Amino acid sequence: MCEQIEALTRGVPHLIANLANVSALLYGAIPDVSWVGFYLREGEKLVLGPFQGKPACIEIASGRGVCGAAAATGEIQTVPDVRAFPGHIACDAGSASEAVAPIFGKEGVCAVLDIDSYTPGRFCDSDKEWLARVAAAISGVF
Repeated sequence: MCEQIEALTRGVPHLIANLANVSALLYGAIPDVSWVGFYLREGEKLVLGPFQGKPACIEIASGRGVCGAAAATGEIQTVPDVRAFPGHIACDAGSASEAVAPIFGKEGVCAVLDIDSYTPGRFCDSDKEWLARVAAAISGVF
């Protein structure tokens, strides 16, 4: 998948177009997901970027929810049960599990990759390795 991301984005100088294509690629390639997309850092908040799935929250305050936790800590978050995550933001009430990977740019975390599923337990700690590789491949577009 990382090779596909790099092939899609290599030489393309348009951030939003690249992220739109990557979200479409991931949405079609990762089994059992309901939403795949990006939140882009703007100051102390995350703002909705390109995605695939149902409409989503537009802004997320720093440190709030799973996306905010990933952005604030710089660590991948895998949440098998979002209802048990303190401060979870329910953009889609049907979401049951979530994985969020921070994407690093020149000045730290510049975005997060957010992946949701309606299946409880879809994401766990064993997913962190492939999420880290995908996030690293995506960081090349920033």
